Amino acid sequence: MWLVALLIYFVAVFHRSSLAVAGLAAADRFDISASQLAAFTMLQLLVYAGMQVPVGLLVDRFGSRSVLLTGTLLMTIAQVGFALATSYPLALLARALVGIGDAMTFICVLRLVSTWFPARRIPFVTQVTGTLGQAGSLVAAIPMTWALGHLGWTRAYLVAAALGVALGVVGLLVLRDSPAGRHLRGPTLSLGAVRASLAASWSHPGTRLGFWMHFSTQFSSTALTLLWGYPFFVRGEGRSPATAGLLLTVIVLAVMCAGPVLGWLVGAHPWHRSTTVLGIVSSIVTVWTVVLLWPGDAPLWLLVLLAAVTGVGGPASMIGFDVGRTSNPAERLASASGIINQGGFVASLLLVVAIGLVLDWRTPGDSGAYTPSAFRWAMSAQYVLWALGLTQVWRYRRRARAVVSRDELEQVG
Repeated sequence: MWLVALLIYFVAVFHRSSLAVAGLAAADRFDISASQLAAFTMLQLLVYAGMQVPVGLLVDRFGSRSVLLTGTLLMTIAQVGFALATSYPLALLARALVGIGDAMTFICVLRLVSTWFPARRIPFVTQVTGTLGQAGSLVAAIPMTWALGHLGWTRAYLVAAALGVALGVVGLLVLRDSPAGRHLRGPTLSLGAVRASLAASWSHPGTRLGFWMHFSTQFSSTALTLLWGYPFFVRGEGRSPATAGLLLTVIVLAVMCAGPVLGWLVGAHPWHRSTTVLGIVSSIVTVWTVVLLWPGDAPLWLLVLLAAVTGVGGPASMIGFDVGRTSNPAERLASASGIINQGGFVASLLLVVAIGLVLDWRTPGDSGAYTPSAFRWAMSAQYVLWALGLTQVWRYRRRARAVVSRDELEQVG
């Protein structure tokens, strides 16, 4: 059961990340500027973030299986549309549908994990799920680079869409909401009940702490893997396309290595979850600072270190979900997870747009000819988000610790 759900999430991440190595090709295909190119990912992330709370409510009402299969169908249709699109507006519509379908996957998988596994194993299984699922970015990095070069735009994205068809059929046959039945339905929610449920989730400082943990840790790696990593390494740091693809792969490998370790650490020491997040974000900020201040192109070893440290931010963001799990009752779990999941993607959306706007500002009238200096300016936009996120994590960790004892938290975990 978990394996099938994991594979569907894997394909969702692949669809989400498939534009990362196609950014320059998309700029040529649709004859667009850097800010217009950023609009693809901006719209995808905006839709994804905006759908998190509605999807959480849908999962609480209709169960994981129905919502997960619907999301798979939407992503398949979207990738077919993106493969065939020849105009910028149609391509934007296709990426919006990718965002909607993508939004309907991870929360479902989290709910399945909480249903099928004992409480003590949930943090570890959640991290392993995120780690292995993020390997979809690995498939989007190297094979999609090859496919775009050898098969062309349309055939490459049609092959990508075929993955969704295969997984949708398997999911339809295998998935069950719980050991007790194929479908798990919650009570019908009125508008008043929805408002009360969301207000109760958001009012708990643990939910807000989880939100800001997710906000602070994820956006750097997301912006790199979804869109700007490949252009940054090629145009900003003077690396070859093959090396840029390898560096994007390092990010995914860092995710895969760090996830299980963080899962074990969170399960064993739940009281120190916020401390772990603060340490990881501080490390990411430090390495980015060294890269941006390095005179000329940064050496390859430093870029590998940047990719590795940034990649750890992916599984670190999932610590926020564990904070939400221990702060909310089971009937609010999916909707609380939806609130928390907005954090990182709102931050990623802001960063992706900011990078595109700064690149256009620093490279006027010459779309695509981005300079290393322009990229240094653009990537510095991250510091605003880090400052906000770290301040809020510190603020709400004090409030969360004030309403739960250490012994009680370790028992719940």
